[in-house]
Amino acid sequence: MTNNSAELNDVLSISNQTKRATVTSLEELLYKPIKLLDHGFIRVIDYMGDDSAVVQAARVSYGKGTKQVSRDKALINYLMRHRHTTPFEMCDIKFHIKLPIFIARQWIRHRTASVNEYSARYSILGNDFYLPATENLSAQSKINKQGRDDDALDPKDAARVLKILEDDAKNCYKHYIELMNEDEDGNIIDESKTGITRELARMNLTLNHYTEWYWKINLHNLLHFLALRADSHAQYEIRVYADAMLDIVKAWVPFTYDAFIEYRKDSASVSKTGISVIKRMLSGENVTQENSGLTSREWEELSKTFSL
Repeated sequence: MTNNSAELNDVLSISNQTKRATVTSLEELLYKPIKLLDHGFIRVIDYMGDDSAVVQAARVSYGKGTKQVSRDKALINYLMRHRHTTPFEMCDIKFHIKLPIFIARQWIRHRTASVNEYSARYSILGNDFYLPATENLSAQSKINKQGRDDDALDPKDAARVLKILEDDAKNCYKHYIELMNEDEDGNIIDESKTGITRELARMNLTLNHYTEWYWKINLHNLLHFLALRADSHAQYEIRVYADAMLDIVKAWVPFTYDAFIEYRKDSASVSKTGISVIKRMLSGENVTQENSGLTSREWEELSKTFSL
């Protein structure tokens, strides 16, 4: 697993000249790991384009857009508001990410990126595994089959759970090494024994062990990912990564970031019937869930969004 400080310093010492668009605030972040969870990180490896690239694509022009910055910002707002997504596909970004395997398997559901993952068939995984913070341990939600209860576990139960997770991860890694008969550096442990191949030994590892990958995606698809994973309903562990990416987007394409927050992330989608309900209320009609035409869940969501 790679996060070698000497290698990183060598990369950061290199300065390149280019005629392509660069973003000073993102250049300052290049290659620098942003630490997440207990052993994870995310860092920007490369990028192409900026807010001006979105504007250029929309207008099919050269240069850095109009001299009036406000017009460029207004155009990006218009594109975001009306879901004209193609211009946002003209920007790309590549991340190096270290994350728990169980989050990687959830993450890979987003099939709109190019991914190259660390190979446990070829290399030996390090002994880094994720243990949740006590406050992030909770029971299964009784109303959401894929979510957590709002209340954290009792400290005694939390300590018991963390002990099980830690013991299992350490024990499985010990057996992983034993099965291969190789240590983390690939050295034979016992010359009198024959280990099994790495591609088979890895199946013994727990899902909280860390993996790494390069993840390259265009801006449009990144924003779709963030709309889902930087949301309060997303699993905490993947939301941590999404929130960090959101900060990177803000540094990279600030006009697009503002438009995304305004028209996507912090906005609301209302159904045809929901719009009708709002109009009826504005006209003074007493609308209830029973006469609204909405299901109880739709009514609850509408009421929460508009504080009805």
